[in-house]
Amino acid sequence: MVAPSPSFLGPISRKKQLKELAQMSLLSRLRCITIDVTGTLIAYKGDLGDYYCMAAKSVGLPCPDYKRMHEGFKTAYTAMATRYPCFGHAAKIPNVDWWRECVKDSFVKAGYEYDDETFDKVFRRIYSTFGSSAPYSIFPDSQPFLRWARQKGLIVGIVSNAEYRYQDVILPALGLNQGSEWDFGVFSGLVGVEKPDPMIYKIALEKAGNVAPNEALHIGDSMRKDYLPAQSVGMHALLLDRFKTPEAETWRKSGAHVVTDLAAAQEWITKEEEVEGDQKMVQ
Repeated sequence: MVAPSPSFLGPISRKKQLKELAQMSLLSRLRCITIDVTGTLIAYKGDLGDYYCMAAKSVGLPCPDYKRMHEGFKTAYTAMATRYPCFGHAAKIPNVDWWRECVKDSFVKAGYEYDDETFDKVFRRIYSTFGSSAPYSIFPDSQPFLRWARQKGLIVGIVSNAEYRYQDVILPALGLNQGSEWDFGVFSGLVGVEKPDPMIYKIALEKAGNVAPNEALHIGDSMRKDYLPAQSVGMHALLLDRFKTPEAETWRKSGAHVVTDLAAAQEWITKEEEVEGDQKMVQ
């Protein structure tokens, strides 16, 4: 006996069948997840002043004022990023030289000027420290989430406004390794494009194997750098609000999807929801 095709099903059973098809999790429609790094997978430990203070004291200098140092760094970093974006990628400035100029200007703007020999010793300590795992901590849900995504057959990519040491040293030192936690990385210092430029997300889709935008999800902690540009290229997007930022309520009111951590992100990805296109078939 031949089983009846859907066209021969009664109106009630056919409607039920289509409604079941309309209930799908986002996971079932994804091939790729891309994810931000700082504030999403890892966080800074302590204050910037802590590390600049340790570097100064290591050569017998007094500890710089924390507030002045923080403000000096912000000003110097913004100036360098404007003049030589993506850590000097287009100008072909070596990473260490880009940071040397930035750090020196940070001290000058904070009111501290050292002779070349002294500054070089201080800088080497700072550059070495921020090229290691020392100033960072990994969120406890980061590794489990990334491994879960890969176990589900998803391609996992890192998208970050960071230089090459995040890929080669920092993430592996924190237990986030290419091949076990993530498959590919798009780092602004290596590709010469940075968020919020939507091009960085297009590069990520290409690296994932030319995945279609509607088969990819980006997770990050910034509406301007993560959520909006990812959506603008057709990707799904999700915001993380780990620190209960005041902006989060505005994000929610604007219609953005916001969760508190990656455990909640996993639940959001796997929950069943009505798929608009299929739902119209039921009506």
